[in-house]
Amino acid sequence: MAIHPIRTEADHHAALDRIEALWDAQTGTPEHDDLEVLAILVSAYEQKRWSILPPDPVEAIKFHMEQNAFRQKDLARVIGSESRASEVLNRRRPLTVQMIKSIHAAWSVPLESLIGVGERAA
Repeated sequence: MAIHPIRTEADHHAALDRIEALWDAQTGTPEHDDLEVLAILVSAYEQKRWSILPPDPVEAIKFHMEQNAFRQKDLARVIGSESRASEVLNRRRPLTVQMIKSIHAAWSVPLESLIGVGERAA
């Protein structure tokens, strides 16, 4: 099989089928080299086609609160006041750099989630 860029769903399926056929190839063989190259191509195609963006910052905070049985008053302790926590959770106040730092330090919420890295569909 000639290895080429993956541009279509058909290319993707063919590459996956070939990977499955090569799965047990011995390291150092041409077949194993093909397996490695195909895996890189498939990964790049899937990342481009189905990339997963980090959550919205407020949703990340709400998720963390839910997972840890935290309430609004717990967030208030981290960012300064109940009213500020309410405004953030209801999207009436944006997160400040200081709030992001405080939440990250106190709860270990990933910075990428708190700053909203990546583009979102409207």
